[in-house]
Amino acid sequence: MPERELTVLSEGTELPATLTLPESRVRGGLVPLHPASDGSRRQFLFDHLADTLAPRGIAVLRFDRRPSPTDDDVAFTAQADDALEALSLLRAQPEVGSAPLGLWAWSQGAWAASLAAGRSSEVAFLVLLAACGVSPAEQMRYGTAEQLRRNGYDDAEALGELAALRRALEDAFRDPSRIASAQAVLDRYADRPWFPLAYVPRTLEPSADWPDMDFDPGPILATVRCPVLLFYGEADEWTPIEPSIVAWRRSGNEQLTVVRLAGADHAPTLGGVHERDAISPAYTQSLTDWIDDRLGGR
Repeated sequence: MPERELTVLSEGTELPATLTLPESRVRGGLVPLHPASDGSRRQFLFDHLADTLAPRGIAVLRFDRRPSPTDDDVAFTAQADDALEALSLLRAQPEVGSAPLGLWAWSQGAWAASLAAGRSSEVAFLVLLAACGVSPAEQMRYGTAEQLRRNGYDDAEALGELAALRRALEDAFRDPSRIASAQAVLDRYADRPWFPLAYVPRTLEPSADWPDMDFDPGPILATVRCPVLLFYGEADEWTPIEPSIVAWRRSGNEQLTVVRLAGADHAPTLGGVHERDAISPAYTQSLTDWIDDRLGGR
């Protein structure tokens, strides 16, 4: 399959990109967005998309997420801006023409993809993996509690201390004057054996920030009117699945398809292994079937 190296230019930032084109006519296009843990365009699920969809007539444009100057998360609004610039670049390719274009996103990227879809009719469809329907703060409360439970720290005392720790961290981000009191809570629990599973820094820096901590997906989801395919691994340890599905149902979008993947966790892979060879066949089959239905078959 032919590939082309391109550059997404967004607000003066150059983001390296790779376009994979079908050998035959382009009948659609897709831009994947990143999870928090990996900003590379060469991650295994992106490569799987290109190798799976390009032979079916879908052009796939992968790009590197913009770097964060402070090593914090990139704001969701900035990620949405970059996604729309990537779609514009994909649209500008002569092979693409007027073909419908969509966004694919995994985990954190699903928040940004929803923002982009609500802002632009250029987004003709969404494919979202582990799309969280609650705020990042609530998602981290759920996910860290699940880490403790799955590692044997499921007693009420440990979970209560974790809740106090996460609450203190959130308070410090909302009000910098509370950093000292939050640090005292960190110091109190830092020797707990479960502390590394709490995903909090050992020392709070005055400059620390989490701008999207209280991001409310609800109003954003209500602006998404294109077809949406949602994947949830039934063993997902980071996403509160039921509240997330409820949030999407409440959005009023009548073009939702929800697929639960047996044996998969936060990634659409089996056996707890996050690599190419472990991708769930049910994920690949559901993805290609849904894309074919949306774009009129092969």
